[in-house]
Amino acid sequence: MKPDWDKLMSEFKDSKDVLVADVDCTAAGKSLCSEVGVKGYPSIKYGDPSALEDYKGGRDFAALKTFADGLGPSCGPANLELCDDAKKKQIEEFTALGADKREAEIKEKEAELTKLESDFKTFVDGLQSQYKEASDKKDAAVAEIKSGSLGLLKSVHAFEKKAKTEL
Repeated sequence: MKPDWDKLMSEFKDSKDVLVADVDCTAAGKSLCSEVGVKGYPSIKYGDPSALEDYKGGRDFAALKTFADGLGPSCGPANLELCDDAKKKQIEEFTALGADKREAEIKEKEAELTKLESDFKTFVDGLQSQYKEASDKKDAAVAEIKSGSLGLLKSVHAFEKKAKTEL
C-alpha cells in the first residue's frame, strides 16, 4: 500500500482543499495517532481534523484516488454554506451551548464510545473463552475416542471384510 499512498500524496501535493499525508505512529507521531484514535496500522483517516473518520474503502491507488477526488470542504462551522438546514440548526444549537457545556457533552459522548468499545471487547473475550473451552473439550473427546478402541475396531472390521471377500 505504501507505494500507492506515496503516489496519492504526490497527486494531491498542490491541492488547496485536500491534504494527503502520512504519520509515523511508532515515532514522533505517536501522540497524534493516539489523539485521533489510530488502533492499527496502516490506518487511513479523513474529514475534519477535529473529528476524523475511518476510511473503509479499497487500498489500491485507483480506489484511494477515486475517494480522494471526492474530498474537499464539507459542512461545518467554517463552511455553513455547504450545510443543509438541519445541520445549520444543529450547529447553531451547539454554538449556543457555550464552551463548558460543549466540552461536557463531548466528554459524555466519548465516555459512551469508550464503554461501547469496552463492552464489545468483554463480549468478544467471552466468546473467545467459550470457543477455547468448547475446542479443548472436543479435542479431548476426539483423543479419547481415537486412543480407545476405534483403531482396533477399524482394524478388526477391515480384516473381517477382507477375509469374507477371499472366500
